[in-house]
Amino acid sequence: MRKIELVELEQNNYFMREAFNTLRTNILFSGKNIKTIVITSCLAHEGKSTISFETSRSLAESGKKVLLIDADLRKSVMASRLTKERGITGLSQVLSGQVPTEQSIYQTQVEGLDILFAGPYPPNPTELVGSPAFKELIEEKRDVYDYIIVDAPPLGLVIDAAVMATVCDGAVVVINSGHIKYRMAQGVKEQLEKSGTRILGVVLNQIDRKRTIGGSSDSYYGSKYESTYYGYNGTSDKKSSPVGHTHKK
Repeated sequence: MRKIELVELEQNNYFMREAFNTLRTNILFSGKNIKTIVITSCLAHEGKSTISFETSRSLAESGKKVLLIDADLRKSVMASRLTKERGITGLSQVLSGQVPTEQSIYQTQVEGLDILFAGPYPPNPTELVGSPAFKELIEEKRDVYDYIIVDAPPLGLVIDAAVMATVCDGAVVVINSGHIKYRMAQGVKEQLEKSGTRILGVVLNQIDRKRTIGGSSDSYYGSKYESTYYGYNGTSDKKSSPVGHTHKK
């Protein structure tokens, strides 16, 4: 396995650490059979790639062995954000049979965290993630890792996330606070339900905490635009809203 140095790893502030700790805890308690998780959003720029990485890092730091798969084959930004290394091979080359899987999985300096980057943009992303090769990759690696986190494209724009969800154990939806309409979020929820995957919950991102707590000017409690865990549901309840607090049955 190749090694790679991740650059400029952010040290999350108190609120973000607590949010990702909550998200990690809920994933850990979702059941021993929930090992492969798709993270998607409604639209672009909702923070799903950041949340995918931070969730993977948080799980790894808790002692789990984690594989983060950058499966946004259309518009990936993960490699350019996380490393300065050139010539990175990735998922698109693995699925198309150009490169062996083990030559494209990178071991990071975060103990327990490995990453499979997206690789070059392919002309047929939906076909690749819907191919038997993707299913075989997930099935093979679920026996090697405690958790596999799949960063998928926005489901409100392309169907890729729902296709990938058919071979994964659960899905989490990232929603940008105040920017996504209920009808769009509901449509994303319905697409995931059609795939047969369990909807584990929703991450409500970019919350204005000054408004949330009543306009406090304290910089510690009034920090703006935090990632926070909003809802978690251990089942895919068709009556539950994708935006809002959820509960276990």
